[in-house]
Amino acid sequence: MVVEDRDQAATKAFSEKVMRDVAGWLASLMACIGDRLGLFACLAQGEATSEELAARAQISERYAREWLGAMACAGYLDYDPTSKRFCLPPAHVPVLAQEDGLFFVGGLLQGTFGALPALGQLLAAFRSGEGVPMSAYSADAFEGMARLSNSWFENLLVQKWIPAMPSVQEKLMQGARMADIGCGQGRALLKLAQAYPKAHYCGYDIFAPHVERANADARAAGVADRVCFVQLDAAEGLPEQYDIITTFNMVHDAPDPLKLLQAIRQALAPGGHYICTEVDASDKLEENKGLHGTLFYCSSVLFCMPTSLAFQGAGLGTLGLPESRLREFCLKAGFRDLRRLPVEAPMNAFYDITA
Repeated sequence: MVVEDRDQAATKAFSEKVMRDVAGWLASLMACIGDRLGLFACLAQGEATSEELAARAQISERYAREWLGAMACAGYLDYDPTSKRFCLPPAHVPVLAQEDGLFFVGGLLQGTFGALPALGQLLAAFRSGEGVPMSAYSADAFEGMARLSNSWFENLLVQKWIPAMPSVQEKLMQGARMADIGCGQGRALLKLAQAYPKAHYCGYDIFAPHVERANADARAAGVADRVCFVQLDAAEGLPEQYDIITTFNMVHDAPDPLKLLQAIRQALAPGGHYICTEVDASDKLEENKGLHGTLFYCSSVLFCMPTSLAFQGAGLGTLGLPESRLREFCLKAGFRDLRRLPVEAPMNAFYDITA
């Protein structure tokens, strides 16, 4: 084979990879539609023809038929050509139809496509170097993030994470004061309030819609007497001291991560614990290559980095706090020890940090 033939073969192979990537992106869009319309949940009830799915989901049969064809070709659904019935395989149900399950990806799908309205501003930011404000993103971006993280809070937070720290668990059982920084919609604190009713909780977030939603959910859950949410830039200081402070995958988003960690250190009561989860990443690009690295770097470009830069921040990005860098920042902030716990934390590292 001549050099030109080898080059052409490599070009053809790469062209096919790009086509697969585009097909996967479009399949993800179809999956997002299925999630938002409850189509996977309907199929989890049992196999169906396009007419039967349309009746169950109360959608147009013509749209149901085309969507089913797309999902079958993409491998999300099985199809029987004899009966013309579609089936959601049992192994796919936890991924696509079990809200709050540990393997559920509905939030990931919703959050990804919620970033698309900001694309115009993101293109401009590439040229200017400026950031993109959180207000540029649709509500789907934030609802998707909440649904994604809720799979951890529902399945791991109380069951595995807190028991892995006996001192923290004892404080909560005895009535500790706890704060969650960058609390989003507050789902972690609501879960903890149900499990540890003697403790008192406060969530802080800079984004007003998150705070409004979280307080409404606390009232609906009947825990507003023990759980409150406040709009605040925590890096400017917390108004009280706490026995336990948490950040769940948000320090890398902070405009000034070191200043935030210093504020957390100052607000931590003697003998207190700072619990931190961050993306499990290496400080070497070559060690991040693959599926997770692709997800994280793309997420960084679409949201984490530009929203930090919008506050004239550091723009660390989604993979910007590997253990080595987080440890460096924590020591500078005045913490004494950072201990990574060997607990299940999908795609994340889990740290117990003490003063």
